[in-house]
Amino acid sequence: MTDIYRTPLLTARESARYLKMPESTLDGWLADDSRQPLVHAVPAERRGWPRVPFVGIIEAYVLRTLREQLGFSMPDIRRAADLARSEFDDPYALASERIATDGVGLFVRVADESVVHARDRQIAIPEVISEYLTYITWDATGSPERLSLPQYPAEAEVIIDPRFGWGAPVLARSKVPVEALVSLWRTGEPMSAVAEEYDLPADVVEDVLRQAA
Repeated sequence: MTDIYRTPLLTARESARYLKMPESTLDGWLADDSRQPLVHAVPAERRGWPRVPFVGIIEAYVLRTLREQLGFSMPDIRRAADLARSEFDDPYALASERIATDGVGLFVRVADESVVHARDRQIAIPEVISEYLTYITWDATGSPERLSLPQYPAEAEVIIDPRFGWGAPVLARSKVPVEALVSLWRTGEPMSAVAEEYDLPADVVEDVLRQAA
């Protein structure tokens, strides 16, 4: 079985492409050699080989979401991560269900299940806290299990799941690698043939191929 914390799945380039972010940004996060990096990497067996485990993919996705889509500063994110780490002795704070936001502030669910503001540890009203990372699926222990890639059409959900495709995006329903659709199309098969082969509408296949490219 793939160890989501220690098994290298993807290169930084592949991870950045799937997450639709600049490779230079991800490289910078992975280069953090402090004792508590926000995004974890593992040693590559050889230069240019994979060094991003599944937990690192999730952390990068969360960090990109908090930074680019929700506009939080790195100090605020680190503060929330440090609080979650200190409460739960968990170095992978960004890859947990403990961090949440109402779109304005960052909050952490602490050990007694109360919700506190990461900046001043004031108790928050749980009803105002909304889950923001709806594309992550968690297992029964609260660890990340799979990541849905939001750029793909909902009619053909595409996921990264360490149990399938060795970290490459696959169709959630059939677990067929997206690259299989791309390869078939690149051999010269018409869009209709690719759609028939994978039991998808032609317009959905076109959207999948466009995003994969």
